[in-house]
Amino acid sequence: MRIAVIGAGSWGTTVASLAARNTTTVLWARNESVADEINSAHTNCAYLPGFDLPEVLEATHELADAIRGAELVVMGVPSHGFRQVITALAVHLDDVVPVVSLTKGVEQGTNARMTEILRELLPHNPIGVLSGPNLAKEVMAGHPTGAVIAMTDQRVAERVQAAISSPGFRVYSNTDVIGAELGGAFKNVIAIAAGMVDGMGFGDNTKATLITRGLSELARLGAKLGGKVLTFGGLAGLGDLIATCSSQQSRNRFVGEGLGRGRALVDITSEMKMVAEGVKSCGPVHEIAIANGLELPIVEQVTRVVRDGVTAVEALESLLARPATSELFA
Repeated sequence: MRIAVIGAGSWGTTVASLAARNTTTVLWARNESVADEINSAHTNCAYLPGFDLPEVLEATHELADAIRGAELVVMGVPSHGFRQVITALAVHLDDVVPVVSLTKGVEQGTNARMTEILRELLPHNPIGVLSGPNLAKEVMAGHPTGAVIAMTDQRVAERVQAAISSPGFRVYSNTDVIGAELGGAFKNVIAIAAGMVDGMGFGDNTKATLITRGLSELARLGAKLGGKVLTFGGLAGLGDLIATCSSQQSRNRFVGEGLGRGRALVDITSEMKMVAEGVKSCGPVHEIAIANGLELPIVEQVTRVVRDGVTAVEALESLLARPATSELFA
């Protein structure tokens, strides 16, 4: 199998490195200098400093070259550029080639998930999602972890599973594309709230409560949209939620921590090279919830902080002022 990984950020490069150890893999980088560095030095210092990449991994900044002959396409492009890149590559892609999204976000303006964009622009291709508690640097360091490849076609999922798996990167299959994708997008919003908890100086009780209530909000929204409840208790749900809310490597938690300390969002994000998807996704997720008649208090408060400039302290006060109710129905 020849694999094209589109997007040479930290996670795209990591997945390409995993795949290159199993099969022929080409990584597309938007910047020619990044592609040249990968080909000549076998590093990507801008996104994965300190790590060597497989020498067999090829890179290119020409999208047509990356797609040519590909039997699997893996999309690692941020949500704000996803539609543009898919539109550009669609003319080069055979409609039998599976396309798997790594992007954990929701498109602003349309509130579309990445697989919905793929289905719109590539109506005949098999579509899927790879998700889980997968911090790029830990995967590159060989720390054992797991992930989920979610596709409606189990046979195609098994092919992807074999192409990306390694002894330390255990990939499970799942047919619940909606649930796996929602888990990946939703956890970034909750991770911003978790960062606020850290920034305000609260401890483990607060963090555990937040994660648990965040999982409840995810399960309610996910079930409403057609996801399976069991998926939200798995790697693409709870697993990813714990990792992103807890890790010092989490970009979304980092944003939240700064907000919890009273810093302005623009100052926090200006220091970051990579995208914190939760900043862009919180509003669309909140709008999706409202459109489906659901009240998601944590998502609502994160959106108020990010979009409306409400402080983390004010958001917390709003959450704590909510009336007590049943755990199972709130």
